[in-house]
Amino acid sequence: MNFVVRTAELKDLQALYDLARQFTLLNLPADKKALTRKIENSQASFLGEKSKEQAEYLFVVEDAEDGFIAASSQIVAKNGVPSSPNYSFEVLKKERFSQELGIGFIHQILRLKINTNGATELGGLVVDRSYRRRPEKVGKIASLTRFAYIALCRDKFEEDLHSEMAPPLTDEGRSEFWESLGRRFTGMPYKEADLLSQQNNNFIKSLFPEEDIYLCLLDSKARLVLGRVGEETQGALHMLEGLGFKYKNEVDPFDGGPHLGVKTGEVATIKNGRIWKFDDSTTVPFDRQGVVGTGRDNKFRGGVWPFAVKDDKAYFPEAAARALKIKRGAEVFISPL
Repeated sequence: MNFVVRTAELKDLQALYDLARQFTLLNLPADKKALTRKIENSQASFLGEKSKEQAEYLFVVEDAEDGFIAASSQIVAKNGVPSSPNYSFEVLKKERFSQELGIGFIHQILRLKINTNGATELGGLVVDRSYRRRPEKVGKIASLTRFAYIALCRDKFEEDLHSEMAPPLTDEGRSEFWESLGRRFTGMPYKEADLLSQQNNNFIKSLFPEEDIYLCLLDSKARLVLGRVGEETQGALHMLEGLGFKYKNEVDPFDGGPHLGVKTGEVATIKNGRIWKFDDSTTVPFDRQGVVGTGRDNKFRGGVWPFAVKDDKAYFPEAAARALKIKRGAEVFISPL
């Protein structure tokens, strides 16, 4: 079974809505009006009609056999601008020592960080429940192909990449970290505060303490989940770490989930790939697989496909070339797996 990753279109609205209903992600809301705006903003972003501060890119993963939308993923070109900063808690250590008692402690502390010149964020990765844990690894295809687009359009993105990982939540969807910290300073439940932050997050600066917060003062359940990821996020974490992402010693101010980062040019998929010219010969042996992407505008298509290279030309099996809608002479980014 083959899958093609492409730009989201308005014809995908119902499929994205069905996908969104399986989750409680704010960046993929189960609201058709909001999803319509998201698709339209994404299409304008692909066409270069949005500034980097406004641009967001929405991809879907389509089953090449029946057209079913099996997953989606997103890129936010710049997460953190003066009008909407990126907030996090830096996780630091502070030593305290008493000469009189002859004892000391090394405390972990949280310090509010406000970033108005943010990195490009990778997020919004969701996979339909019927495609999870399948051997094709649809989530991996969705995630990796984003880097092919970034490699093709480096000027649209920042020199640093950022990813915010989902933490463990209770069965009711509650964040123990938020209950112990954020709720005490805002008076709001977790989901309400998280939803509000998508529209305007300036209340974080207004209500959260500017002073250092000692972790030893938080509830033990909150300390236990700090900087950890939920069970369903473990696979995504390991994949990003394998590509070069590292923990930034900062966590989400709402749920304590870890933030990862890497230099764009150091991502393995980008660093190990290059742009080739496509040729349509099918006589060469297709003995390798790679992350593929072609098209810099709203016609971008990609995925993980067999390929061959010879004499500075790239070749694909007929089915792959047809799914990619690629013509002879077109530029194509390939990063071998």
